[in-house]
Amino acid sequence: MIRNYFKIALRNLWKHKAFSLINILGLTVGLTAGFLIFSYVFFERSYDTFHSKADRIYRVVANVKTPTELIEGDRPAFAVGPHIKQDFAEIEHAVRVITGETLLIRKGDKKFVEAETMYADTAFFNMFDFPLTRGDRNTALAAPYSVVLSESAAKKYFGSEDPMGQTLLITEQAFPARVTGIMKDIPENSQINGDLVISMTTFTQDWLKGADDFWGSYWPLTYIQLQPGADAKHLEKQLPAFLEKHAGTEMKKSQMYATLFLEPLKDVYLRSSRGGPIDGNINNVNIFSIVAIFILVIACINFVNLTTARSSERAREVGIRKVVGALKRQLTGQFIGESLVLCFIACVLTVLLAALLTPSFNQLAGKTVIETVFAAPGRLLLLFACALGIGLLAGIYPALILSSFRPVSVLKGRFATGRRGIALRKALVVTQFTISIALIIGTIVVYRQMSFMRNKELGFKKDQMLVINAGDNKNREAFAQAVAGMPAVRSVATSNSVPGGSNPNAYTVIENRNGDKQVANLDLYFVDFDYIPHYQIQMVAGRPFSREFLTDSTQSMILNEAAVKMFGYTTPEDAIGKRFEQWGREGKIIGVMKDFHFRSLQLPIKPLSMRIEQTRCNLVSVNVSTTNLPATIAAIEQKWNELIPSAPFSYTFLDEFFNRQYRDEVRFGKLFLNFAILAIFISCLGLLGLASYSALQRTREIGIRKVMGASVTSILHLLSRDFLKLVLIAFFVAAPVAWYFMHQWLEDFAYRTAIAWWIFALAGVLALLIALFTISFMALRAAVANPVKSLRSE
Repeated sequence: MIRNYFKIALRNLWKHKAFSLINILGLTVGLTAGFLIFSYVFFERSYDTFHSKADRIYRVVANVKTPTELIEGDRPAFAVGPHIKQDFAEIEHAVRVITGETLLIRKGDKKFVEAETMYADTAFFNMFDFPLTRGDRNTALAAPYSVVLSESAAKKYFGSEDPMGQTLLITEQAFPARVTGIMKDIPENSQINGDLVISMTTFTQDWLKGADDFWGSYWPLTYIQLQPGADAKHLEKQLPAFLEKHAGTEMKKSQMYATLFLEPLKDVYLRSSRGGPIDGNINNVNIFSIVAIFILVIACINFVNLTTARSSERAREVGIRKVVGALKRQLTGQFIGESLVLCFIACVLTVLLAALLTPSFNQLAGKTVIETVFAAPGRLLLLFACALGIGLLAGIYPALILSSFRPVSVLKGRFATGRRGIALRKALVVTQFTISIALIIGTIVVYRQMSFMRNKELGFKKDQMLVINAGDNKNREAFAQAVAGMPAVRSVATSNSVPGGSNPNAYTVIENRNGDKQVANLDLYFVDFDYIPHYQIQMVAGRPFSREFLTDSTQSMILNEAAVKMFGYTTPEDAIGKRFEQWGREGKIIGVMKDFHFRSLQLPIKPLSMRIEQTRCNLVSVNVSTTNLPATIAAIEQKWNELIPSAPFSYTFLDEFFNRQYRDEVRFGKLFLNFAILAIFISCLGLLGLASYSALQRTREIGIRKVMGASVTSILHLLSRDFLKLVLIAFFVAAPVAWYFMHQWLEDFAYRTAIAWWIFALAGVLALLIALFTISFMALRAAVANPVKSLRSE
């Protein structure tokens, strides 16, 4: 019997090739989109979960309360790591990690600039599951100038040679670092990432002696691993006393009071508001989960609609089968079986299509979300179960309805669908277009926000600006002067940071409006005399740095407007001449600059200070003419090779560098757009199915109307009117829902665009036009049909 069901199913599929193709296509596209989106969601949720001890690993973070603000940091003081391990028996390991450091590496005549170097404590490989293929995990990072390479880095530096025990020269000073281990490449779903891991003792015993007792320097990320059965909440309650014991006196003196908290490692990437080396966005992940569910719902609705539309054509077939003795369960099995065959075909095509699209999807996501479709058999089983569920759902409805018909009535031509069936199909179409319109609105809002961030006036010049990292090289000032003399170079400045980059926070004491010394933690830019005019930063009070004033290089500071407000001054002019103390320097405030966005527009503008400190200015910013840019860059490279031959030449354009902060949002927007288009496409297939069904049911009515003189236009209007009403209903449902969710999404941005009324109007018009175009195909076909044939067929 099953063989007979299968044979009949294939025969019906072939007989109605167009319907079958549309049905299979819609379901295949929906399942493929759902599979890819959920693969992305699973990947984002998998960050740092591969560590076998992840449930016992916590990140130590700190809130720092000053007289003017509360700083919610992602790391504690440098000294917390070693001391917390000594004081608490429930802590098995404590590890500090410094990530994202750019380092000059030399191997013989070869020079490399490694942008993702890490420094880590000895227990790094005991805590985290980054397997060593060579070396001892207990001692690989014990001695100063020990370095562990990833397999990729080992191949890059040593080729086929054995790297163990060999030496690399690191930094401009060419310190010899010995290779003590080789680790497997760190997975992409890890916040802690890099190709070189250098021992933290290189810092604490040589480069930054005494750092193990620095309670005012917040630099390395710090992780602890608890003993089995230890309670993190109980430990967290003991941390205030721990800080008071070790740093109480220093906190009172500096008026900066720290509070430590523990964040579960598995929650850091998506759920921590404090950031990290890299971080995700739980709201975006949740939105994609909802979009995937929506697309699967739309695909399911589409499948049900098309299956139902076809089922009415088989009423007489059911009648004949009943007359010759077919049982209700046999008919039900036949219809469900045919539906499952369609779903099985769609499932196979989904696997093939997903495999084909995987490279493009990974490129769109900006990371390797899926190695291969077959790398996750659990997801394939879930895909199969989903297809099976849709097949059962889509097959049961027509099976139960048609198998319950009285054969005499059907064979006499009295078959008609009930009101409940019509209402159900209309409800399904409303649901489809509610989702589609909501996605259209969401797509417009996302792209408006991306455009807003790219085009908003930032308060500084970022176009035609090359940024070159000269490191600690002693010739960097000579290089900057040589470049400044080139004809195609408009201006040059040096600094320790540029907008969009990282910069230190400095313990600062400034005289407030009451004449009291007020402590704050300010962002700090070390700059040269040309930095402010070079970046066209506006001054609102006082003056910029000038070589005409000798004290500017040692005793002068410039603040931004946000810093002036922090210290209680009502106007920028009130802050001019006030005293400051910062990192061993004392002097006066000589100017106030207009607030500019030196960080992402997702964040509010923070208080910023600038000081002349040319010995710390490792970045050279070059404002170049766009005329013959390749030749200009080649000339700059030539100067570099003459003056700084020990390091490879590299540069970046500031506008590209600044916009890297929005990479995740841009990728989110592209993914959102692509899947919104797919949802609309599948919805149109569903609407096409309902239009086809409606035209089939009203064949006699249309024929009679045409015989009585109805025009093609009036027939089109007749068939389109009801569907457009459904789209309008969907619009009024979708608009408030979309507004709520997109308003919540925009809350993540400190500076954001408004959700204008025209966005909803545009989405509604687009939905109506898409629906009208879809319906017109079937409506026009029915309207131009020969009425004689229509009436004869009835």
